[in-house]
Amino acid sequence: MVITVYSTPKCVQCKLTKDWLDERGIEYDFVDLPSAPESVQEAVRALGYLRAPVVIVNDDNDTKNEKHWYGFRPDLLEEFTIPNQEAA
Repeated sequence: MVITVYSTPKCVQCKLTKDWLDERGIEYDFVDLPSAPESVQEAVRALGYLRAPVVIVNDDNDTKNEKHWYGFRPDLLEEFTIPNQEAA
């Protein structure tokens, strides 16, 4: 499972999302959107998101099966990360 958190500086919901993952020892990739290449920023916008954090969870490297959302969503974080941690 690959989790990617796209973040911006001084973003409270981004910090809450990262803290939630860190507290549970869940590994994730972190991307600072303002520092990311324009192509990465465009890809996030193409998903329909204009605010951060954007979280993408991918179980099998198939973009058809990835889950994504924006904002601090502990309900979705738990749904898509905890079951996978237990199954591993």
